[in-house]
Amino acid sequence: MEKIVILDFGSQYTQLIARRIRELSVYCEIVPYHQIPELTPDVRGIVLSGSPFSVKQPDAPRIPLERLVGQRPILGICYGAQLIADHYGGTVARSETREYGKATLVLHDPSDPLLAGISPHSQVWMSHADTIFRLPPGFRALAGTESIVVAAYRAEESFSPTPVYGIQFHPEVYHTVEGTVFLKNFVLDICGCQADWTPAHYIEETVSSLRQQIGQDKVLMALSGGVDSTVAATLLYRAIGDRLFCFFVDNGLLRKGEFETVLHTYQQMGLNVEGVDAKARFYAALRGVSDPEAKRKIIGRLFIEIFEEEARAHADCHWLGQGTIYPDVIESVSVHGPSVTIKSHHNVGGLPEKFNLKIVEPLRMLFKDEVRRVGRELGIPPEILNRHPFPGPGLGIRILGDITPEKVQLLQEADAIYIEKLKEYGLYDQVWQAGAILLPIQSVGVMGDERTYERTIVLRAVNSTDGMTAEWSRLPYDFLADVSSTIVNRVKGINRVVYDISTKPPATIEWE
Repeated sequence: MEKIVILDFGSQYTQLIARRIRELSVYCEIVPYHQIPELTPDVRGIVLSGSPFSVKQPDAPRIPLERLVGQRPILGICYGAQLIADHYGGTVARSETREYGKATLVLHDPSDPLLAGISPHSQVWMSHADTIFRLPPGFRALAGTESIVVAAYRAEESFSPTPVYGIQFHPEVYHTVEGTVFLKNFVLDICGCQADWTPAHYIEETVSSLRQQIGQDKVLMALSGGVDSTVAATLLYRAIGDRLFCFFVDNGLLRKGEFETVLHTYQQMGLNVEGVDAKARFYAALRGVSDPEAKRKIIGRLFIEIFEEEARAHADCHWLGQGTIYPDVIESVSVHGPSVTIKSHHNVGGLPEKFNLKIVEPLRMLFKDEVRRVGRELGIPPEILNRHPFPGPGLGIRILGDITPEKVQLLQEADAIYIEKLKEYGLYDQVWQAGAILLPIQSVGVMGDERTYERTIVLRAVNSTDGMTAEWSRLPYDFLADVSSTIVNRVKGINRVVYDISTKPPATIEWE
C-alpha cells in the first residue's frame, strides 16, 4: 500500500498534516525523526514537519538528509524547510521581525508543479521566528511574501534527481486558504500517489491482515458501547467470526436503558457478546465515596477485576482486542528520543502480560473521523456510530457527591428526557456532547399548593472538534424551557433545572 511518511520533529501541527493528506485518500504515517524507516517501494514521498526548535540550537533535531535526498520526493514544512536549507549551506537565522499569522504569497515561478492552481496572491499562515535569508547553491526560490524573500523553494534537478521542496508556511492549517492544493500537488502530482486509500480499501486490507496476524487463535475484547471499540470489534468479527469473544459490562452508571439497548444492537450485528450485570458490585464499592478521583479509581479497579474474571473464563483466548486509535499511538512515542515515553496507550494496565495475551488493535492507524467513516462503510448502526462521547466512569462523575442507586435513577430519567428532546428538536447532531449532571444540593420549589425541597439538575451541551477546547452550545430558549418543564414534571425529586454556559478552558466539559 503506497504511503507518505511524515518525519515528526515535534510540531503541534504534525497530526494535522497527516489528516489533510489522508483527506486526499492517500495513506500516510507519522514517525519520530530519529526513526527513519526503510525506503521500501510503497514509500512514495517524505514530509519533514515543523518543530518548536530552531535549527541554530545546539540540541536541534537533525537527520542524515543524504539518506533521503535523491531517493524520494521531499517536502520540508517550516522547520523542515529551514533544516534542508541550513544543512546544504544556506543562511538561516533569527529574523528581526518574526512572521506569525496571515501572509500573502508573491509567486516567482507559478509554472512549478508545487504551485499549480495556486492563486497569484494566495493567503498562507506563517508561524516562524527563523528565516531563510539565502538558499544553498543548487536551490531556487518559488515564492516569497511581503516580509520574506523565500516562502517556498525547490532544488534544481542538477542537485537532486528527485524533487526537494521547502515551504515556510503551514499548508495544513485552515488559514492557509489553498493549503489542500499545495498538499495535493505534492502528494498526487509530484509523488504520484493514486488516491485510492478509502474506507472500503482500509477494511479489505485490515481484514486480510487480521486473518494473517491472528491465524486460528481466539480474541477476547471488552466493549464500551462507543464508536472505537464497536468498529474494532466489527473488523475483528469480519476477520475471525465467532472466535472473537466480547463482553459488555453494566456498571450501573450507564444512561437509561443503555445496557439492554446496546447489548441488543451488538447481538443484532452478529457479535459474540456477553452482558455482565455488575451494578451491585459497583454500587457497593462506591457507597459513601464523594471524592471524584477516588470514584474514578474504584470504577477503574472494578473494571480490571471483571476483565480478569473474563480472561480466566476464556483462558483459550491468546489475543486481547483493543480500540486504540492513531492519536493514542502517536502520543505513546516521543520525538525527543527512544528512551522517553509520553504515555502508554494500553488501557488495561498489566493485564496482557499477566494473562500472556498479545495485543491486536485494528484501528491503530486511524484518526477518530476516519473510524466513523470506516464504521459507516461497515454498516454499523447510526445510534452507535453517531453517539455523543460518554465518559468512561459514566454517570459516576456526573453525580456530584456520593453515589446511590436512587441518585443514579434520578439522573438517568432526567438525562433521558434531555437527550430525547435534543433528538426531537433536531439538535442532537448539531451538538458534540450533551449530558445532565446531578448536583449535591437541594433547593426550595413550589408544586401546586405544596412546598418542595428537591434536587437540581444541570444541563451541559458543548461544541468541539477534539475535546481539548469546547464552546457551550447556544441551544434555543424554547427548547431549554421545554426540557426544564418536562424534567420537573416527570422526574419526582427534581424541582430546578439550570444550563451551564462555561467554556473549556477555564471550565472542563465534565464537572468532575
